[in-house]
Amino acid sequence: MAEAALRAPGAARASAPLLGISNLEAWYGESHVLHGVTFDVAPGEVVTLLGRNGAGKTTTLRSIIGIMSKRTGSVTFDGVETIRMPSRAIARLGMGYVPEERGIFASLSVYENLMLPPVVKPGGLTVEQIYELFPNLRERSGSQGTKLSGGEQQMLSIGRILRTGAKLLLLDEPTEGLAPVIVQQIGRTIERLKRDGFTIVLVEQNFRFAQTVADRHYVMEQGKVVDMIPNAELDRNIEKLHRYLGV
Repeated sequence: MAEAALRAPGAARASAPLLGISNLEAWYGESHVLHGVTFDVAPGEVVTLLGRNGAGKTTTLRSIIGIMSKRTGSVTFDGVETIRMPSRAIARLGMGYVPEERGIFASLSVYENLMLPPVVKPGGLTVEQIYELFPNLRERSGSQGTKLSGGEQQMLSIGRILRTGAKLLLLDEPTEGLAPVIVQQIGRTIERLKRDGFTIVLVEQNFRFAQTVADRHYVMEQGKVVDMIPNAELDRNIEKLHRYLGV
C-alpha cells in the first residue's frame, strides 16, 4: 500500500516566519528565567534549541504555548500575536506541545488517548495515518497507558498532537531515555513530518540526533539565545558547541 501523505494544514512555504519570537521574557514566580529570547522559524523548518540543563529551553517552549503565566515580549504564530492569549486559544490556532513527561493518561487505552484531544484545525491526521507512522500503536491500540514502554508513550504523545490539526509541533526532549532503535524511529518520524510540511521546534540534549533532523540550531545559555548554527556548519563549530554544552 502506498504511504499516505501526511500534510500539515498550511504547509506551503512562505516568506514570513511561521513562528516569530522577539524579546521574550518569562518568570517562575519572582525568578526571572528568560531574558530577551529572540528567534524565528520558517514554515516547514525543523529547528532545535540546544543548551545545558537549566539554560531555559523548556521554559521557552512553555512560554511559546502560553503555559507560563508571566511572560512579556512578542510571540507571533502565523501572523497572529499570541503573547496575551491563554494556552487553549494558542492551541486552537494550530500549535501543539509535547512535554518531556509526555502526559499520557494511564487509565485510558492507546486509542482513547489518541481520541481525547479535540481537533482544532482541519487537516489533522486520522488514527489510521498515525498507526502508519507508529505501527507499535496499532498493535497496542487497546492497551492502557500504564502498559506502554517509554518509546511507545512518546509515539502516543506525538501521535495525539498530530490528530488535532496542529501545523507547528513543539517537542521537548522526545528521545530522552529511549533505546537507540526507538531514537532512530523517532528521527525517521520527524524527517517524514518535515517532508510533509510540518514545522517543528525541538528541544534536544543529543545534538548528534538533532543534527540528523534539523535545519538550524539555536544555542541557549542562562535564559538567552547566544548563537545560531546552520546544520551544514555544525561539524565546523563542534568545539564551540562542546563549550556551550559542557561536553
